[in-house]
Amino acid sequence: MNHIVRQIGQPLAAALLGASATLAFAPFSYWLLMPVSLWGLFLLLQSTSPKKASLLGFCWGLGQFATGVSWVYVSIDHFGGMPAIAGLSLMALLVMYLSLYPALFAGVLARCSVRHAAIKWLILAPSLWLVTDGLRGWVFTGFPWLWPGYSQIDSPLAGVAPVLGVQGITWLLVLMAGLATLITPKWGAWQGRKQLAGLAAIAGLSACAYGLNTIQWVEAHPEKQQTVSLIQGNIPQALKWRPDQRWPTLMKYLDLTRQHWDSDVVIWPEAAIPALERDLPRFFEQLDTVAKNNHTTVITGVLDQNAAGQYFNNVIAVGADTPSYQYPAPKQYSKHHLLPFGEFVPFESLLRPLAPLFNLPMSSFSPGEAIQPALPANGLAYITALCYEIAFPAQIRANLTPDSNAIITLSNDAWFGRSIGPLQHLEIARMRAREFGLPVIRATNNGVTAIMDARGNIQQSLPQFETGVLTTTVTSTVGFTPYRQWGNTPLWIWVAISGLIGWRYRGQPCYRTPRKISTRA
Repeated sequence: MNHIVRQIGQPLAAALLGASATLAFAPFSYWLLMPVSLWGLFLLLQSTSPKKASLLGFCWGLGQFATGVSWVYVSIDHFGGMPAIAGLSLMALLVMYLSLYPALFAGVLARCSVRHAAIKWLILAPSLWLVTDGLRGWVFTGFPWLWPGYSQIDSPLAGVAPVLGVQGITWLLVLMAGLATLITPKWGAWQGRKQLAGLAAIAGLSACAYGLNTIQWVEAHPEKQQTVSLIQGNIPQALKWRPDQRWPTLMKYLDLTRQHWDSDVVIWPEAAIPALERDLPRFFEQLDTVAKNNHTTVITGVLDQNAAGQYFNNVIAVGADTPSYQYPAPKQYSKHHLLPFGEFVPFESLLRPLAPLFNLPMSSFSPGEAIQPALPANGLAYITALCYEIAFPAQIRANLTPDSNAIITLSNDAWFGRSIGPLQHLEIARMRAREFGLPVIRATNNGVTAIMDARGNIQQSLPQFETGVLTTTVTSTVGFTPYRQWGNTPLWIWVAISGLIGWRYRGQPCYRTPRKISTRA
């Protein structure tokens, strides 16, 4: 009976621990639950076979992703055109796919046979987690949502972000969870004085991370200030592409902008224009003329289709600091990192016939170049990240130059209704500001529209699901954070070193294989 309880109870405990990790992210932000969740998982993984460890890691992932990315189902249910059972099945497949990565981490860690428990939990475990999270952020173009480090944007560990980025925080969380595992009474390998040393190490790491918060890696540049107005149109997604709503939508944005022509820059959200750019050349010519007359730059999202029939998700700049408008816009950015199923369909020939979800309007976009020039913004240079792209720090870093003054991210989270998704999205944008020491300007259709300073603090924001305009002063910075200079290079060097250490101290498996039961009388 005890064996049966253990067989059921451990996977259930792992799933509950994974679900608790979701509470560490926005909008809940109980950041302490992340290291606790990892610690609990590691305790379950002690002295288990690779097969059992993989199961426990998979269950932990089920708990986290079933709760943490539940917002995806809102889009499937409202706009997918599928029966509920089909939508739930698709969601289940997504959750199970994402759960393969913690399963891979746990299985490989259990198979790593080393002579010292400290090497397993303090060297191999943090590096393996980085590798599996890195794979999750790369395979099928990547889904780097809910990396553990994001949960610490308001914790003392946030000071690590300008040095090692969000993945550096993840590495530190796993390291601290490994220390906690080693010193857990009756469970851990360290007892007596080693327990005190482990506690001191956790306290020391926390203190160092907190101390990093006191370092001013960049300084405000008072000569690089602008008044910026962000237009939150709050256009319902169900109405957005209806032909009879095209001009009412355009007039709404123009009316909201008309009151803010004294701003240096006016920004409309992703795909704010409910038409292709090529269909409205006269509209953009007039917008460009009015903006130039008012010495204002207008930046907006707009879709387009080129002569070859390829669709692009673009951001264009017109008005001050730009050439006179002629189609196509001389100054534009084309989204590079496309959202699977939303903007392109993997295995297209197989999936498109299956359901309307895979045939949403303009769901076959082409990617722009990986490296693109900054958008001119009335004397400053804005690096652009369209919606989902803000979750890819390496892409943003690759586009930064010494002349970059701010990061703008345009989005339309109306697809996800009143779910937790848009608030997690904002949390990710805050981390980019912290990593690169630059203000981040986030313009969205229905929230959360916000402006963040170089430390990731929200200066001002607009309430969700309300029409409004956010106008404030944005100040650029002078200097570079270590992460902006090095990126993830130090972490990957450490991953390589940790692999060599693991190989050097390899030994017998630390788990016990079950003995075969004799059938002899």
